[in-house]
Amino acid sequence: MKTEFTLAQLADPDIAVADKILRACVHCGFCTATCPTYVLLGDELDSPRGRIYLIKQMLEKDQAPTADVVKHIDRCLSCLSCMTTCPSGVHYMHLVDQARVRIDETYQRPFTDRLLRAVLAFVLPRPREFRIAMTLARLGRPFRALLPASSATQGPAPSLLRRLRAMLDLAPTAALPPPGPSGGTVFPAQGERRGRVALLQGCAQAALAPRINQAAINVLTRHGVEVVLVKDEQCCGALTHHMGQDEDALARARANVDVWTAEAARGGLDAILVTTSGCGTVIKDYGHMLREDAQYAESSAAVSAMAKDISEYLAGLDLRPKAQSKAQHDDIVVAYHSACSLQHGQKITSIPKELLSKSGFVVKDIPESHLCCGSAGTYNILQPDIAMRLRDRKVANIATVKPNVIAAGNIGCMMQIASGTSIPVVHTVELLDWATGGPRPGLI
Repeated sequence: MKTEFTLAQLADPDIAVADKILRACVHCGFCTATCPTYVLLGDELDSPRGRIYLIKQMLEKDQAPTADVVKHIDRCLSCLSCMTTCPSGVHYMHLVDQARVRIDETYQRPFTDRLLRAVLAFVLPRPREFRIAMTLARLGRPFRALLPASSATQGPAPSLLRRLRAMLDLAPTAALPPPGPSGGTVFPAQGERRGRVALLQGCAQAALAPRINQAAINVLTRHGVEVVLVKDEQCCGALTHHMGQDEDALARARANVDVWTAEAARGGLDAILVTTSGCGTVIKDYGHMLREDAQYAESSAAVSAMAKDISEYLAGLDLRPKAQSKAQHDDIVVAYHSACSLQHGQKITSIPKELLSKSGFVVKDIPESHLCCGSAGTYNILQPDIAMRLRDRKVANIATVKPNVIAAGNIGCMMQIASGTSIPVVHTVELLDWATGGPRPGLI
């Protein structure tokens, strides 16, 4: 694609990156076939190709975004399926992230939209506040029927009341479990120590499902890996980063780079493990996000190089399934949901399925597995109508393989899918824990 940025514009490192990305796009349209919003809505401007054109125009002419541009950028899930499909290697992720920052800095959203986004940006990255919010939402669930339901029509943006209903729909029906171990806790390896890793404690997952990290700790320590929960670790910054609030996201990234670098220097780290793939995609991108920061460019790149999804690391451990456990689950059919942030963002596709299969489970792929389930961080709250249609499509596809359980590697996907089906939804590592001698996941 031809671009016409001035030399002055190209002096901005972000614009230089955008120019390179835009020039790689040949507008072939392959991305439209795998874009969830284009598949649902059929609007060219709700495809990656259409959004690239809108972003190019906004950046090239140095224009403030219009309401129509914001509408179509907001509808993007950042699922990154287009990056998997693109034959030209267009790095859409960095382009749409830049557009979201421009929108956040220059566009005046309606008051209710600004208020909701501010609340989400404050609550979601803080586990204590998130627990309080979820408790209140659980109390409010019985009243959600009084709020507007989903709509098949796509206006400029869903109303605040519709978004509040989406929040209540996602709220847990039971009391939240007790919090997991605090930062600073170290779990020693069983037997001879083979490695030492930091495990991201997480935000929403820490409140909703601490059992996931506990399962990871069980598997790792059982196979000779010491696990440390690093003190003063923060939210990875993914939630605010994808809302365009880069100042907050970069501050969190710097704080995490500091504490992880210090921990690596103090006790040594083979890897920084992540059980929430949406977080892992962003942490692996810290090197790019902080590339212009002289103080953090080198250390952030080192942190990104150490970051691994839990499945990546476990694949190198030669897991040892227990015979008695295998006998209990060798006839269990697992529908594996490949989270977008894992398959498209991190290009991890076969590893989780291979781990489950080698552990004795019957693993089945889901039709249209490349399409997003509609969770996408805060998307299922901010764009609930599209998110619900994607969820229902995903659940219908899952049902065709007749599974006993659904496995996924991202808490957002797990919550989204579980809200539309009675089939148990667990994290991949919970099944691997069970297969190697741990407890049977409580949801099965």
